[in-house]
Amino acid sequence: MKNYFKQYPDANGFFKEYGGAFLPPDLIEEMNRITDAYHSISKSHNFISELRSIRKHFQGRPTPVYFCQNLSAKYGGRIYLKREDLNHTGAHKLNHCMGEALLAKHLGKKKLIAETGAGQHGVALATAAAYFGLECEIHMGEVDIAKEHPNVVRMKILGATVVPVTHGLKTLKEAVDSAFGAYLKDTATTLYCIGSVVGPHPFPMMVRDFQRVVGIEAQAQFFEMTGEEPDHVVACVGGGSNAMGIFSGYIENKEVKLHGVEPGGISNKKGDHASTLTYGKPGVLHGFKSYLLQDEKGEPDPVYSVASGLDYPSVGPEHSMLKDMERVNYEVANDEETIDAFFELSRLEGIIPALESAHAVAYAMKLATKNPQKSILINLSGRGDKDLDFVVDTYGLPEDR
Repeated sequence: MKNYFKQYPDANGFFKEYGGAFLPPDLIEEMNRITDAYHSISKSHNFISELRSIRKHFQGRPTPVYFCQNLSAKYGGRIYLKREDLNHTGAHKLNHCMGEALLAKHLGKKKLIAETGAGQHGVALATAAAYFGLECEIHMGEVDIAKEHPNVVRMKILGATVVPVTHGLKTLKEAVDSAFGAYLKDTATTLYCIGSVVGPHPFPMMVRDFQRVVGIEAQAQFFEMTGEEPDHVVACVGGGSNAMGIFSGYIENKEVKLHGVEPGGISNKKGDHASTLTYGKPGVLHGFKSYLLQDEKGEPDPVYSVASGLDYPSVGPEHSMLKDMERVNYEVANDEETIDAFFELSRLEGIIPALESAHAVAYAMKLATKNPQKSILINLSGRGDKDLDFVVDTYGLPEDR
């Protein structure tokens, strides 16, 4: 897969049959302006220099790769973590938020607007807005506001306006609907900063490109530590930004097996999971074509995940292409496995993962048991501070279960 990043997406934003921009004409014009600006500004010395300085001096990059000695001893294999939980604000989200906010600054925008599920994207964007002196508006479903209260407080402290979304399931899909609607009222002074590798072109490309820093760092760090490439790379997939970030470091090397882990929820019945690539089929939502959990009329199905950042009925179009190409193996981890992994990593390594990341840990533990001689690199995309109250209130502590 040589020259992968020059091939995908194409000039119209397609990853083979997926992606594109299915939007009204006036919004297509705005997307074209953003695309042209991104291609121009992001290649300039000043933009690259400023972004690198931000990553080093503000975000604290590079984040380390860590060997999980105790987890490996218990489950087999050699399990490593790319510690995105140590990135400023506690997750990988700031990687693209600082990039998008820097782009907004160069475009002369005054305000950033976005959706959030688990709240990590909202916190990251509020942080970026504060850094650059921009207004910030975050749309969040009422269900997620209740589950992720600490992140809601953080967003408000950082100066963001949090808009509760009260329709539908009151989770991530509805938050996207709401944010898009607000953005359409003022595209001249506002930049919509999508929180994952989803949405109309150019956002899947832009977010992936800003997240590539994770894969570039991990590839160099892992090789320096071990003298070889990992046998397996594992990441959770909702929209798929953290996964595309770390996969980017290895996607051209077919010797490295890539695994995306979707939220299996409580069962494989409609409404009980958000395993889009496992159970969905191609469809259009929020201005782009990708795999979609949908009914016979093409309307998105209700979705559920214990992790608020993963309960989205679609997925990044690049992931859909990689599934069809069989370059990435997409699996699921259910709620029970995820909660077990949440506590295992906490107790064995002293690292409390985000529930989103715990899906990847859960699958990696099973993978290690089956492959005791292999190395496994997990993208630990976020820390679990935001999930503590919800997990303990809902599931109790391990000794109480």
